[in-house]
Amino acid sequence: MIDEYLKMILTAPVYDVARYTRLDPAPQLSRRIGNQVWLKREDMQPVFSYKLRGAYNMMASLTAEQRARGVIAASAGNHAQGVALSAQKLGCRALIVMPKTTPEIKVESVRNFGGEIILHGNTYDEASEHAHMLEAEHGYTYVPPFDHPRVIAGQGTVGMEILRQHPHPLHTIFVPVGGGGLIAGIAAYVKQISPATRIVGVEPAEAASMLAALNAGERVTLPKIGIFADGAAVRQIGEEPFRLAQRYVDEVITVSNDEICAAIKEIYEDTRAIAEPAGALATAGLKQYAEREGLQGQSLVAVFSGANINFDRLRHVAELAELGESREALLAVTIPERAGSFREFCHALGPRLITEFNYRYADSARANVFAGVQLKHGKDEKAALLDKLRSLDYPVIDLSADEMAKMHIRYMVGGHATVDPPERVFRVEFPERHGALLKFLTDLGDRWNISMFHYRNHGAAYGRVLIGLQLPRKDDEKFAAFMAELEMPCSEETDNPAYRLFLN
Repeated sequence: MIDEYLKMILTAPVYDVARYTRLDPAPQLSRRIGNQVWLKREDMQPVFSYKLRGAYNMMASLTAEQRARGVIAASAGNHAQGVALSAQKLGCRALIVMPKTTPEIKVESVRNFGGEIILHGNTYDEASEHAHMLEAEHGYTYVPPFDHPRVIAGQGTVGMEILRQHPHPLHTIFVPVGGGGLIAGIAAYVKQISPATRIVGVEPAEAASMLAALNAGERVTLPKIGIFADGAAVRQIGEEPFRLAQRYVDEVITVSNDEICAAIKEIYEDTRAIAEPAGALATAGLKQYAEREGLQGQSLVAVFSGANINFDRLRHVAELAELGESREALLAVTIPERAGSFREFCHALGPRLITEFNYRYADSARANVFAGVQLKHGKDEKAALLDKLRSLDYPVIDLSADEMAKMHIRYMVGGHATVDPPERVFRVEFPERHGALLKFLTDLGDRWNISMFHYRNHGAAYGRVLIGLQLPRKDDEKFAAFMAELEMPCSEETDNPAYRLFLN
């Protein structure tokens, strides 16, 4: 059967609609991990994903009668776009069942290609069940996203292109895994042409159906999956992809959401393209694998498989990326509740960029600070920082891997405080550069007690602080003169209704 796959891949008519995509070097990532890294740019397809290859390869083989009845597919988005564009090219009707959780950008893209959409269920599997029901009722031809030989062969043309574009030996090709069609097709081709090249599949840790199947020796259905990487969120691996993977895939690894976000950033820094979470899986796996195996000087390829991401997800991705790269530590630190303790704590952190600094007065003895600190040397630097703070008798907890802290607590640090003199609140801006926050606190000195402090680095030219001070009205002129001397824009927000409702 493997020889048959080689023939199907070599003769697949995918280039009627698909592009022969580039294999681009990733120079920054290559330098960072000490290997030669290449990205297979499937984000450059007309539907911004490799899925077009398999959909068209299968649909092009349909009879005129089958096309006349129309086709139906279930998809979380990328396969749907491939089917819709293929149907447009072949002149047939396409009905697409998509989960209700599908990002709007993918829904709109399917509509733009002429696909008729039904939103059903919350996962791919629920959408697939509904699509099969409609197939039986109306006689449509079902176009599966991964579990069909011609779909697998269409996806396999990615592997064919990689070996033609990189004629020198490759150590490993990293492939994202959802239903398994892409990795099955790539492995079916590569293992015949370059058997020494390793094929490593990469799955999201919260939807690892291929790894579960390989470990069990049979396909299993996961009871629950996460949909952060929605393009790879499949509860059960395909039957034919699993059969091929058992024979030709060397290993399957999983990556966390933080690692996925870090990989999206890595891809952006090298290409200025923004991957969707599933599209960055292979790059995340490549980084993890290279570190685990201690690889140096090897040629590695990651399939950049999709770029259909909602713009409003970028903020969330950016925040998790720093943690995924071990470039930021989130710390809960207890400091004495006395004048100058903020400044002393900042000195203890050293010349590091503070990305977040949240504090709210609770009692007269101690203060709990939620701090984000930028790291240049990853986990080793974080361990050294924790040791230093503890040696200075600061009680400290590392929250960098705490899901509740990352998703919720960092936005909820606050509460009501009763202090005398009463608290007044100000918004302050200062130039965003190393040491700027420490300088601000140093200049503030012990003049007025800080009852609240909230700062986040937004990646802009100016840092923004919301600060609560026990500032008597009689000191208004002194405070105004102090801020004028600092030349930092400042405005009072004590009467702001949001502050009055939630913090005062």
